[in-house]
Amino acid sequence: MIANFLYQQQIAILAFISVLLLISLVNIFTIVPIGNGSPSKVLPLVSVLVPARNEAQNIEGCLNSLLSQDYEPYEVIALDDESQDATPEILYRLSQGDSHLKVLSGQPLPDGWVGKNWACFQLSQAAQGELMLFVDADTHHHPAMLAEAVSTLYASQADLLSGLPRQVLKTWGERMILPVISWAILSFFPIRLIQHLPFAFLTVAVGQFMLFRRSAYQIIGGHASVRDIVIEDIALARQVKKNGMKWEFANLKGRVYCHMYHSFRQVLDGLSKNLFAVFGNILPLFFFIWLWLTIVFITPALSLILYIFRISFPGYSPVLAAVTVGISFLLWLISLWYIRMPLVQAAAYPVTIALASLIAFRSAWLHYAQHPIPWKGRVVKTSQH
Repeated sequence: MIANFLYQQQIAILAFISVLLLISLVNIFTIVPIGNGSPSKVLPLVSVLVPARNEAQNIEGCLNSLLSQDYEPYEVIALDDESQDATPEILYRLSQGDSHLKVLSGQPLPDGWVGKNWACFQLSQAAQGELMLFVDADTHHHPAMLAEAVSTLYASQADLLSGLPRQVLKTWGERMILPVISWAILSFFPIRLIQHLPFAFLTVAVGQFMLFRRSAYQIIGGHASVRDIVIEDIALARQVKKNGMKWEFANLKGRVYCHMYHSFRQVLDGLSKNLFAVFGNILPLFFFIWLWLTIVFITPALSLILYIFRISFPGYSPVLAAVTVGISFLLWLISLWYIRMPLVQAAAYPVTIALASLIAFRSAWLHYAQHPIPWKGRVVKTSQH
């Protein structure tokens, strides 16, 4: 009976990752590339909105890239969110040299708001543009980014355009863990299919780059409608879907780069802050998914290693295990190619899954322990939904 169970489990795992491979391949060929539309004869005013809290390390590079856009008309509004480092001084200096840039001083964080959402809300109140592009302060932008993003938004007739920036990964902590984000999006979300399904929970967006039509942003209530939600990007995209509007997820083609974290500790705290919330803080669903991912992507490789050392189990098929590991490796090759990471790192995918799973379970534990996480000089309450 155990032998039959283990064999059937191997079959189920192989079928599952085969479906993921199909989704990933379809996404590679069907995700809309940025800049696919023809430029409009009458270009709308775009407000590029940048919340900044303790971003002295990143903000100058980010704003210089935004102020070098091959597009008119546009405005860049940066908000200093009560920074405790040199961010305000840098913003003031930059604002003296370019008429495109406007700098705001953020108001104190009210009760019931997540810091980033409050900063974005204030930025939206100051924005004049027909289109509103929210970007993070740790992003860097190609001069053609804005023109291509606008043409893509209009060509796809979308109300919200998002995409996955190319991640800058320097430390081993970043390299070993963060590729799981792009891998998950490419492998689990058939973008073209879920755009036509009525289920709002299937929407995908990345808060590092979100281009809204002003009308759509106002209809959903903007950041005020998600004021206490940590994963505001996904929540906003779901609001777009719920209100019958269209969202588009584009291939940003290296037009946007992001250096999200700078150390393993930042990766640990950042993902711990967000991972449980991505699954709606629903423990049974969360536990099942991460346990299943651990079984699917670690046990075949582990059992194959044991088989090489002449340790096997009843009903175990080394052929099925080898095929499963091969497909898993190919899945990671596709993802790493998409984000322009060294392909050799695909061989370490079981380690990446193991580390991500541990952080995921830490995220759930911190939530139920109501343990706050320090983030950019503030405390994020993990018990928030």
